[in-house]
Amino acid sequence: MDDVVYTRAGTGAPLVLIHGVGHRRQAWDPVLPLLTPHRDVIAVDLPGFGESPHREGAYGVGPALELFAKLFLDLGIERPHVAGNSLGGLLSLELAKAGLVRSATALSPAGLWTPLQRHYALTVLRTLRTLARHTPERSVRRLAMKGAGRAALTGMIYGKPERLAPQVIVDDVRALAGAEGFAPTLAQAKGGFRFTGPVRADVPVTIAWAEYDRVLARPKASALEEIAPHARLLTLPGCGHVPMGDAPGVVARVLLDGSENAG
Repeated sequence: MDDVVYTRAGTGAPLVLIHGVGHRRQAWDPVLPLLTPHRDVIAVDLPGFGESPHREGAYGVGPALELFAKLFLDLGIERPHVAGNSLGGLLSLELAKAGLVRSATALSPAGLWTPLQRHYALTVLRTLRTLARHTPERSVRRLAMKGAGRAALTGMIYGKPERLAPQVIVDDVRALAGAEGFAPTLAQAKGGFRFTGPVRADVPVTIAWAEYDRVLARPKASALEEIAPHARLLTLPGCGHVPMGDAPGVVARVLLDGSENAG
């Protein structure tokens, strides 16, 4: 697809990776070296994020399912494995529900919230976006050089921001500030974006929640079991909302295990 930018590397069964709101496909960079020896990895920029251009009508669960169905066809991959974080986690669960994927791993997925939790999460995201848009890049660069500055810039989404390279933080802030898909995605989320399941029994699902997620509250186990009764439920120790940068080895193992027995 000409209007969807992605990175593809590795060998093995195809595994599609989907980032969260305001992020970009490079969010998965810390885990790629651990995945590519075992999987044909495709990390995607959603429309209006990263390098994928804004496209009218591309936002919401329905358009996303259509986009990925076409992308899978164009790439010649039938029912790949999929993994996603936040919004990407929600879309992974929706792809599993639709039977479009072989397995799904959702890391701190959106859409499993109460109305109050949704309001809080969207408020946090809007605040981060406002800060990204109004903080001069020279200030971002200066803050990113110090541990306390990295925590101030990214402490809401990472559990261990000191592990991030300064340039990664600068690029993440720039991507959040410039994401044309941010506003239409949050408008869709405000009106719904709730995953009610259930996931098909023939699609293995893993739901892994970050231990120190400051954006999304973990649902009760009973609620998760109702949505995905056959899911593997895990906690990602020491991780924040975007766990790939906090514990690449742990996340890679979760992704590989989640797709190992799916055929």
